Amino acid sequence: MADHSYLQWPFFDESHRALHQALDTWAAKEIDQTHHHDVDQTCRDLVKQLGSADWLAYAVGGQAYGGRMERIDTRSICLLRENLARYSGLADFALAMQGLGSGAISLFGTEAQKRSYLPKVASGAAIAAFALSEPQAGSDVAAMQCAAQLQCDESGEYYVLDGEKTWISNGGIADFYVVFVRTGEAPGARGITALIVDSNLPGFEIAERIDVIAPHPLARLRFNQCRVPVSQRIGEAGQGFKVAMATLDVFRTSVAAAALGFARRALDEAMMRATSRQMFGQTLADFQLTQAKLAQMATTIDSAALLVYRAAWMRDQGQRVTKEAAMAKMQATEGAQQVIDAALQLFGGMGVMSEVPVERLYREIRALRIYEGATEVQQLIIARELLKEYKDAQA
Repeated sequence: MADHSYLQWPFFDESHRALHQALDTWAAKEIDQTHHHDVDQTCRDLVKQLGSADWLAYAVGGQAYGGRMERIDTRSICLLRENLARYSGLADFALAMQGLGSGAISLFGTEAQKRSYLPKVASGAAIAAFALSEPQAGSDVAAMQCAAQLQCDESGEYYVLDGEKTWISNGGIADFYVVFVRTGEAPGARGITALIVDSNLPGFEIAERIDVIAPHPLARLRFNQCRVPVSQRIGEAGQGFKVAMATLDVFRTSVAAAALGFARRALDEAMMRATSRQMFGQTLADFQLTQAKLAQMATTIDSAALLVYRAAWMRDQGQRVTKEAAMAKMQATEGAQQVIDAALQLFGGMGVMSEVPVERLYREIRALRIYEGATEVQQLIIARELLKEYKDAQA
């Protein structure tokens, strides 16, 4: 039985507690936790299922466009991801990518763009994707090479895209991609623009599907003289880096929340195993070594949760959370890896059997320490912010 006592923390109000209860009840009944052989179809089905149940509305900003609120509530997104991750990594993935893939439109899109895309995202009628990373530009976004030239003819202004993107979640199943390309207004990060690319545009193709240890739709994208109308640009030309960072800022803390969900499920599994496994005339839980392990797991989870919901609360209050979100992401993902590893150890040989919950969690957690900013990048961000604060205080 999962511990829900943290919902009484002052970070939450009654609407958050009600959301958590409603989702937990729904997920326990509706989410299929069995092994999925067709991951693409499973994700398509989950998007429709989450949309029909109105959970995707929390990932979209603006009630006029299908969103639950005018502004995306970070605490709600975190509670959704944490809860879904406890039941299914793919369910968490489906919700998260709808939010991340359309987040730039929610934040910076034109009225026409919002009306065209966001209601479909919220209902599950369209699948979204966020295309930022490249083969040589992962953590170093400024090294981006995928480029677009602005051209004009009798049909109007349009961009011509050439290049590749890789490690793109929902690649191959998305209906549209928010793609960040170099347009050359200035050097480095100041010359990047965000464009909405529909999946059926000529010149766009899925170059390669990518398989990873916790399967989900992932692909390398290729653009070859792909024409995108200028009306599909999000924000101003050359402001794409700002658009990307603002979008990631909304959802980075929720990555930590998903890690929390994985860790809480691992602790639940460990408690069931420890209290039922008979060994040397007593249960595994009667051994002091087991008790020490369980104590460390619970403490790791609570310390991460405090950081996660501090960052989420601060952002919902309109505060800057660069350092706090980085702390939460680092602590929650690294801590979840430790908790899940400890849970698997308690299962012994059963822990490495394919599709046993702790084995699945062991594969699912690993990527969270890398994507949306690897742990090492989070360390650099935290140190940079600390040094800046120190120097400002000394001035």
